[in-house]
Amino acid sequence: MPFLVAVTLLWALSFSLIGEYLAGQVDSYFAVLTRTALASLLFLPLLRLSALPRPMIGGLLLVGALQFGVTYICLYLSFEYISVPEVLLFTIFTPLHIALVDNLIRRRFSLGPLVAASIAVLGAGIIRYDGLSDSFVRGFLIMQLANLTFAAGQVGYAHMVRRYQLPARAQWQGFGLFFIGAFMVVLPAWLLLGDHARLPHTSVQWGVLGWLGLVASGLGFFFWNRGAAQVDAGTLGVMNNALVPAGLVVNLLIWNHDADLARLAAGSLVIGLSLWVNARWDRWWGVPQRS
Repeated sequence: MPFLVAVTLLWALSFSLIGEYLAGQVDSYFAVLTRTALASLLFLPLLRLSALPRPMIGGLLLVGALQFGVTYICLYLSFEYISVPEVLLFTIFTPLHIALVDNLIRRRFSLGPLVAASIAVLGAGIIRYDGLSDSFVRGFLIMQLANLTFAAGQVGYAHMVRRYQLPARAQWQGFGLFFIGAFMVVLPAWLLLGDHARLPHTSVQWGVLGWLGLVASGLGFFFWNRGAAQVDAGTLGVMNNALVPAGLVVNLLIWNHDADLARLAAGSLVIGLSLWVNARWDRWWGVPQRS
C-alpha cells in the first residue's frame, strides 16, 4: 500500500506535466518511445534471466507491452480528441476493468472488488465530471482500451509474482523485460504512425520527457507493480482512482488551476468509503480471504 500511495502522488505530478508541456506539441508516439528508452536504461543493466522462472519471461514481456506500450500510446492519442479533464474523467473506469480481469484470471466471480470499484468510480466522477465535448465518443473508446490494457498488466504482474513467489531482488532483476515488451510495441508504432516533424524543440520539453522516463516510468512503474502484488484486486482498483483527487490537488497547488474544493472533498470521501467497503466485504459476507 505505501508503494501505491507514493507512486499515485508521483504520477499525479507527471500527468499534469504531460498536459502542460507535451500534449498537442510533441508527437505522442515519440513521447512514449522516449519514456520507454529512458526507463530501460535503469533496468536493463540489472537484467538476469536466470533469476526468473521461465514462464515469467514471456509474461513480463506481455505485461510491459500491455501496461505500458499500448496503454500509453492510447493515453497520448486521447489528448488529440478530448481535453485533459475528460481524460481524467474516463480513467475512472479502470477499477472496473481491474475487478473483471482479476475475476477472469481466477476463473471465479468475486462481487466485493466490483462493488468497491463501482463506489470508487462514483467518487472519482463526483470530483471530475465537468461536461463532455462533442468528440468525446472516440476519446472515450481510446481511453477504455487504455484502461483495459493498464488493468490487465497490473493484475497479470501481481498474479505472476504471487504464483512464483518472486522475491524483491528477482523483481528488480526481471523488470527490464517489462520495458523490452513495451519497446516492442512503441518502436514500430512510432516508425509507422509517428509525426517525425513534431519532436521536442525546447529544453523544458526534453526535461519533462527525462523526468517522465527515468522517474515516473522507470521507478514509478516498478514500485507501482510491486505494490499491486501486495494488495487485493479491490484495493488496487480503488488506488487507481486515487489519482483523480491527487491530480486535482497538484493542479491546485502547483499550477494554480481552479478546483471545486467541495466536490474534491465529497469525491475523496466516497473513494475512501470504497476502500473501507473493500476491506470489510469479506467479513460481512463470510467469504474466504482474498489475496
